[in-house]
This record gives sequence, C-alpha cells and structure tokens, in this order.
Amino acid sequence: MIDNSAPRATPHGAPALPLVGGPLDARLPLALLEAVKLIDTPEAELDAELVHELRNKRFGLSDTVYQQIRRYSENIKRQQRVPFDEVLALSRLIGRRPDADIAFREAGRRWARSAIATVGATQRNAGTSMPALIGRPIALRVLRRVFKRFMDGILVRNGTALLLDVRAPVSADAAPRAAGCGLYEAAFREALHVLAGVDGAVEHVMCRSRGDSHCQWRADWRRH
Repeated sequence: MIDNSAPRATPHGAPALPLVGGPLDARLPLALLEAVKLIDTPEAELDAELVHELRNKRFGLSDTVYQQIRRYSENIKRQQRVPFDEVLALSRLIGRRPDADIAFREAGRRWARSAIATVGATQRNAGTSMPALIGRPIALRVLRRVFKRFMDGILVRNGTALLLDVRAPVSADAAPRAAGCGLYEAAFREALHVLAGVDGAVEHVMCRSRGDSHCQWRADWRRH
C-alpha cells in the first residue's frame, strides 16, 4: 500500500512539500498507462503461450492495465476527473521501473497530443499555418488554455521565453533524479511543437525535488 500522505525528502535532505491537488483530467493517467503498454509490448509477433507468460511478467500487458485503460477512456467520454491521489500512486508505481524516464516522456507526448485534440482545427493550426502576426498570438492563447485546463499549469511569456509553472506536478517525486518531471517537460515540448512550430530545448529551471516550492520549465518561444 502506497502512503501518498508522507512527504518525501529532497536531495538536500529537507522534506519536500506534500503533493496534493484536486481531481485531474483522465487523459493524464490514460497517457501513463498507454505509454507503459507500448513499452512493454514486444515488437515481434509471439505465440499464444509466450504472450500469456509476458502478461504475467510485464505490467503494461496485464489485465489490470487493460481494465484501467478502458475505465479512463470512459472517464474522458463522460468528462469525469480522477482523484489526485490515484494518479499520484500510479506515477510512483511507474517511477519504480528502470525505464521510468522513457515511460514518463512517452506519456508526456501522448498527454499533450490528447489535450490538443480537444481544440478546434482552426485554432489548433493557427500557429503553424497563419502569418506569425496573427497565428502566434492565437497559438499562445491556446497553449495557455491547454496547460491550465489539463495540467494545472500557468504559462507566462517573458520576452522570447515561455515559462510554465506547475505547483504540484503529480509525478514530481515519482522517480530518482527528477525523472518524473520529464512527463511535464515532454508535454510542454510536444505542445509547443504542434501548436506553434517551435522545436527546441525545454529547461527545467525550478524543481520540487530540489527543494523549490513548485516546478518551472522554460522554453524559447522563437521558431528554429
């Protein structure tokens, strides 16, 4: 049983602020499970006996994961959110995997694409198809709305940089070396690429696992 209420220590030895928050959009836990399922699925076709054996050994192929994927898909259709502690426990479970960093980043990309799919096509494509003077302000508004609604994040423009602040990233303490924060970093980068045609590095400038009060990511707003 995972104790979600117990604060975890930062690398500096000080206890981190407890991760608490309101219910989360079901696209997040769905993306986490779909990423694990993808990673655990063998590339080659296997015979039925070996597939059954793999399902017993690989979490992503288990019946539990399939059932939860169906459940979260239904939550999305019904616009039902998921308790924060439930997603927190799932994040910490994935954080125990040796490939946790890969899983979180794959989930982040899926999470961003799923959130962006809720935006109308005209607004979704404005930042990459319209002249910059018109399209980029639209893209910035869409980015702010997506991060606020789906990631509980605040996006601020500071000159040529965009700063994304998240007070309680649900995966912040899920894995060593802040690997869980890769979930939000990958989602930020994917959203910038899809909505604004920006494809550059995202810097994790503040992190709860380092003792900061919240996590912050910075990206260059200019196209490359």
